Amino acid sequence: MSDNHVQIFDTTLRDGEQVPGCKLNTSQKLVIAEQLDKLGVDIIEAGFPVSSPGDFKSVEEISKIVKNATVCGLTRSVENDIKVAAEALKYAKTPRIHTGIGTSESHIKFKFKSNQEAIIERAVKAVSYAKSFVEDVEFYAEDAGRTDNDYLARICEAVIKAGATVLNIPDTTGYCLPSEYGAKIKYLKENVKGIDKAILSCHCHNDLGLATANSIEGVINGARQIECTINGIGERAGNTALEEVVMILKQHPYLNLDTKIQTEMLYGVSQLVSDSMGIYTQPNKAIVGANAFAHSSGIHQDGVIKNRETYEIIDPKDVGVTASAIVLTARSGRAALAYRAKNVGYELTKLQLDEVYTKFLEFADQKKEIDDNDIHQIVESTKVYNEITSS
Repeated sequence: MSDNHVQIFDTTLRDGEQVPGCKLNTSQKLVIAEQLDKLGVDIIEAGFPVSSPGDFKSVEEISKIVKNATVCGLTRSVENDIKVAAEALKYAKTPRIHTGIGTSESHIKFKFKSNQEAIIERAVKAVSYAKSFVEDVEFYAEDAGRTDNDYLARICEAVIKAGATVLNIPDTTGYCLPSEYGAKIKYLKENVKGIDKAILSCHCHNDLGLATANSIEGVINGARQIECTINGIGERAGNTALEEVVMILKQHPYLNLDTKIQTEMLYGVSQLVSDSMGIYTQPNKAIVGANAFAHSSGIHQDGVIKNRETYEIIDPKDVGVTASAIVLTARSGRAALAYRAKNVGYELTKLQLDEVYTKFLEFADQKKEIDDNDIHQIVESTKVYNEITSS
């Protein structure tokens, strides 16, 4: 695999499903997993097998149908978790066990009531045991964002020696600034012996709205895997949004970082996940929101009608959206009205447009958005209607 390839690790079916009230059944997970595989994600984290019989079954069934992606199961640093995950993954063409433990002072002291050396021992033991079942073992250092870099480097070095192939550096609480997270990845890249034997992975949460920025800063500084979810769903404020990081890398080719994602499928997969989980995607959500390619300001509309690139850095078709939307509101200008009127059959001269526009503003002040039927009503209520229909 080339050094400029960034692996996309999708955890929609594991971390994403932790949103309260968004539990999926096995059949729904299979449909989503199949689409994620077609989308081109490198790894599908299918679930946490030991957590419930249902999750075990889902991971097992997903393992049977995924043709291209690695299928991953999450565990704690507990032998039974790892053994159960290995059993659930037995049908996967390329299985991965994702095991780990909290490494921050807060987690060590309050969660585990332990000490740094004992945590390293547990981490090494977990990775070694996972390695006895599968070749591909990912280690997560939970709350790495608030973990001292020197200690984080020590534990990373130890688990690499034990056989870890991927090192997940989570900003579990979404606390880090991009500069801090990038510096942490850079520090590990430069200070962990044997780092060339493992891939550094970004797993960033969005508590401060920085998940995407942190993940991008991570790969700029040497990470080569991003853990993310469709629509950025997940516990609390959510995870890094897959569609955002993928399109950032695509739109900035000078970074020389790429993915295997078939971007024209992004909108469709976004809709599938939203409908399956019953989660409303905010209209202004980047890339896949209903308004991501919609324009209602007259200045913007005029520019987009003349040349889409004046106000759009992404061609909507690149992410599976049919076309940009020119939305008529009281903020719209004559160019937008003429454009939409032409689409429904009215070729207006400048003088005709002036009269229709005056009537349009009266309508628009009474209604949030003007639709095609309204355009017909507006034109028919003006003096120019007879001119248009008789010509």
